[in-house]
Amino acid sequence: MDETFLWPDALSNEQVTAASSSELVTIYPHRTSVPRDAWGRLFATAKEEIGVLVYSGLFLSEDSGIQRTFAEKAEAGVRVRILLGDPESPQVAERGDDEGVGDAQAAKIRNALVLYKNLRRQEGVEFRFHRTVLYNSIYRADDQLLVNTHVYGVTGPHAPVWHLRRIAGGDLVNTYLESFERVWERATPIPGD
Repeated sequence: MDETFLWPDALSNEQVTAASSSELVTIYPHRTSVPRDAWGRLFATAKEEIGVLVYSGLFLSEDSGIQRTFAEKAEAGVRVRILLGDPESPQVAERGDDEGVGDAQAAKIRNALVLYKNLRRQEGVEFRFHRTVLYNSIYRADDQLLVNTHVYGVTGPHAPVWHLRRIAGGDLVNTYLESFERVWERATPIPGD
C-alpha cells in the first residue's frame, strides 16, 4: 500500500494539496447542469449518512423519488439529516434580497416543509432549522458531496456545483463535512417533529 494511504497525517503540504485536488470528481457550471438522475444516484449510494444543508432545497422536496430514497435509507439504518433555513431568520431574508427574490426565499422553505410532511414523520430522518449565512449548500452521501456554491446576486440553480469524493490524505471534503457539523450543532429541531 502507498504510505500516504497508511499515514495520511504524515503528508507534506504539497501532498495534501495533490490529494485534495484528487477529491474533485467534476464541476458543473450550474446546479441545473447536474443530471437529474445524479441526485438520486448520489443518495442511493449512502450506507451510513445522508446530509442536506440548504435554505430551501425545494427541488429535492419536490422529487418524490428522492423523498422515497431518504425514507428507504432511514428504514435501512442510514442517518438522514436535513437542515433548512429558518424562514423567520434575518439570514434568509437577506439571501432573498441578495438574489432579488425577496420573500420568495422564505416561502420556498415553507413550501419544502409542506412537501416534506410525510418524511418529517419518518423515524430516522431528522429535520432542523439553521440561522446561518449559507455560503454553500451541501448534499452528502457518506464520502461523496455535491456542493452548490453561492454567488452574490445569483440564485442557487444558476450557481456552480462541485462533485467531491473524500480520499485518504485529502482535506477538501473534510472542510465541508466539518462545516455541516458546526451548523447542525447550532440548529434547532423544527417544531412539529
